[in-house]
Amino acid sequence: MDEGNRNQSLLPYGDGHENATPDYREETGAELSAPVRGSNDRQQEDNERGTSMFYGWASLILAVFSLYFLPVVFGLAAILLGLAARRKNAAALGVWGIGIGAVSLILGLFVYPFF
Repeated sequence: MDEGNRNQSLLPYGDGHENATPDYREETGAELSAPVRGSNDRQQEDNERGTSMFYGWASLILAVFSLYFLPVVFGLAAILLGLAARRKNAAALGVWGIGIGAVSLILGLFVYPFF
């Protein structure tokens, strides 16, 4: 095999002519599935939102419960959980828990002892 024929056989165009079709021997493929985009971020955001909603609802439930039973203890707990809920972006539930808990605490300290 002489040098000229050897170089032509290494070319991607088969026989080396200008109009020859490509003779590529490579395996190509494309990915068929969509890339995963931040699934852990979404799960973490859902977990944080669920936690903040839990603090908010717990604050509201304790605040309402404090109106009827142990207003000082449950009122303070409702206020603290309401503050935690506001810090974790459950502002509406947190504010309601703080407000009702504060009203219950004031009633428990200043009004209920006289009845």
